[in-house]
Amino acid sequence: MNKNVEFGFGIAPVGDRNLTDQELYSEVLSDCKVGHQLGYDSAWMLEHHFSDYYPTPSPLLFMSNLAPQFPGLSFGTSVLVAPWYQPMRLAGEIAMLSNLCSGNLFLGLGRGTAKLEYDAFGINMEEARDRFTDCCEILKLALSGQTFSYQGKYHSTNREVRIRPEPNSERIHLYGAIGSPQSASIMAGMGLPPLNVCQFPFHILEKSMNLWDDQANKSGYPSDNRRPVLVHTLMADSDDEALDLARKHLSEYFSLQTKHYEADADFWSDIKGYEQFSRFFKNLNLLSDPDNIDGFAGHNFVGSAKKVCEQVEKLREIGLNYMIVHPATVGVPRKLRQDVLRRFAETVAPEFVPGFSKAA
Repeated sequence: MNKNVEFGFGIAPVGDRNLTDQELYSEVLSDCKVGHQLGYDSAWMLEHHFSDYYPTPSPLLFMSNLAPQFPGLSFGTSVLVAPWYQPMRLAGEIAMLSNLCSGNLFLGLGRGTAKLEYDAFGINMEEARDRFTDCCEILKLALSGQTFSYQGKYHSTNREVRIRPEPNSERIHLYGAIGSPQSASIMAGMGLPPLNVCQFPFHILEKSMNLWDDQANKSGYPSDNRRPVLVHTLMADSDDEALDLARKHLSEYFSLQTKHYEADADFWSDIKGYEQFSRFFKNLNLLSDPDNIDGFAGHNFVGSAKKVCEQVEKLREIGLNYMIVHPATVGVPRKLRQDVLRRFAETVAPEFVPGFSKAA
């Protein structure tokens, strides 16, 4: 029986430590080929700048390269950091991409939390929320394909305009990244469907989704029926083997996060609108220790096929029905990443979507 779940996969320039950036980008192509052949619906990318932490400064540019190589594959972002963009230019690029690809575009939008990146772009983090609002409102208007004008705090059109090329609006789906229960209400109030990450335990995800639903109902906004969630994924024959992989690779991932976000500096307690991230980033150093990974692994897809099926079901019960299998973290070699994609496609996905991986 189809349990109303769909599966995408995460791609990123990661692999063995000695690879050049060009070779890391080849890793993305290789993973995309495998995921496409296995029957996953979509490939999702992150945006980051100026460090070894997922160096993908333009997900849309990468997607325009991938789209003709993998016809029918949809693409997603987790996320495009909206405050860093000139919204009108971003709208035009999304419109172009919607005409260059044959799949859907699932575009998660977020505020971003790395002070390094904000400083380098010359943008005050305290402006992030208002810049995010301006960008999202312009995107919604522009990508409708209609003539429009907009007057915001940081961005304005100054006249009526219409985006060209005409966007293929049926293919473009915008989402708001949920970084905390507070942000769930904000995104719902803006009419943005939720995009979650399994950074928090399931009960926090459930709280966020309940808050999103409550606010969306009050605001009267229609919602995209897809509820995507990105889930770190490491699978093996047994739960213990998978947990050993998580202790090795996820601790390395958090160590790199600690450096990129400069977690030791604790900037966020003094930045208006980011206060809640102070406690979150203090935990990164703890998670850099392999001995502290087990709890995090417990609310991600880490385990045998049986365990991961149970985790899928828990997320489905929360209302998350578009799951992004994400083995592409720092240092995870190609062989392991692609083995995880195959294991999930062959042993987990068919339990929810019969015949999922006909090519497996």
